[in-house]
Amino acid sequence: MRTYGQYCPVARAAELLAERWTLIIVRNLLAGCRTYGELLDGAPGISRALLTQRLELLQQQQIVDREVAPRGRVRCRYTLTDRGRELRAVVHAMGEWGARWLELEPHHSDPAYVLFATSRLIDVDHAPLHGLVVRVELAERPGNRYWLLVRPPRAEVCTSYPGRAEDLVLRTSSEVLARCHLRHLTFAQAEKRRLLEIDGPRPTVRALLDCVRPSPYAHIEPMVVGTGPPRTTSQAQ
Repeated sequence: MRTYGQYCPVARAAELLAERWTLIIVRNLLAGCRTYGELLDGAPGISRALLTQRLELLQQQQIVDREVAPRGRVRCRYTLTDRGRELRAVVHAMGEWGARWLELEPHHSDPAYVLFATSRLIDVDHAPLHGLVVRVELAERPGNRYWLLVRPPRAEVCTSYPGRAEDLVLRTSSEVLARCHLRHLTFAQAEKRRLLEIDGPRPTVRALLDCVRPSPYAHIEPMVVGTGPPRTTSQAQ
């Protein structure tokens, strides 16, 4: 860990927290990720070696606890200590500031992360008892297929056919999904502008949308130019 050589608490905290991926890992732990795989899914682009290194550093600083399971598929679980949970206020303040003052640009909508975030925003307690299988087709990845499985204990994303008939097919782009989560536009507005399409019975479509919660930062009013919804082709002309 590099040092600024300054006694200032801001500098000392930055030495740890400003390392690349560190706050993303803390954010994911605050959001309920517990296993190595969940933390990996919530940080697309990080290598396994770097994730392991960051987790070890957070353990050394007594921010994260690692509990080894005696048996079972999940070998260990990661949780925040009291010291780590105190970072919730830091992460939340950064999120609110970013939502208010930083423009959402196309490169911020990594498909893997947007799908992960979508699954995390779904409240399975409000989903139909039999669950839902939603095939997701993203415009920027036309050759790929993803399936959103809405079922207890939590929704998850699969990249292979789940073995059950699909209830719905969702076609859109990662950026549109991100803007819907942030409530820069509603799902209804996205459908009306032909930025998003959901094929399936309307009651089932409503059942899906009813259990998708907004981002924790959706209540923040953006104060920067360019945070509106993407334009359609006709609008661009």
